[in-house]
Amino acid sequence: MKLYWAPQTRSTRAIWMLEEAGVPYETELVDIRAADRHDSAAFRSASPMGKVPAIIDGDVAMSESAAICIYVADRYAPGTLAPALDDPLRGKFLYWTLYTPAVVEPAMSEKFNKVASNRVRSGWGDFDAMIETFDRALDGKEWIVGDRFTAADVMLGSSAVFMRMFEMLPDSSNLGAYADRCLARPAYAKAMSMSAA
Repeated sequence: MKLYWAPQTRSTRAIWMLEEAGVPYETELVDIRAADRHDSAAFRSASPMGKVPAIIDGDVAMSESAAICIYVADRYAPGTLAPALDDPLRGKFLYWTLYTPAVVEPAMSEKFNKVASNRVRSGWGDFDAMIETFDRALDGKEWIVGDRFTAADVMLGSSAVFMRMFEMLPDSSNLGAYADRCLARPAYAKAMSMSAA
């Protein structure tokens, strides 16, 4: 598998996921900040918008961190990093894996950019509704789906840690402890060390 990535981007999620799944991969750095950027045709086939992360795995070429997490979990760690297709937890797994791009990121962007929120207009509600839902879902649980770590935790854990870094994570024992558990995972530490290099 080839991972197209850039440091300090959502690529960290893909690296974390690949490390959790134990999938061998090679990386190709994409200089997303270059003024005279020239992307390879292979990268553009995986990421038509030129965004990272993106992967090529045999005949599969794709981008978007949540999609990559689901793909890797289903293909390389079914039943462990993703509930099986016929597992009753599959619906919750999909919901929480997509919660970051569908709810967390738009709500964070609104709050960060001081855009007036409207719970009725916006499918993600607003920042407070996003946090309340996230916090409540972790009540009495170590991980977001069932009793084991899954790809959903890669997505949500990266969001919790990111919000903490930018002092957006409210003082919540559920969310704070969850971020700590994610930070303690060796695969996350590997992803962060690559991103910081």
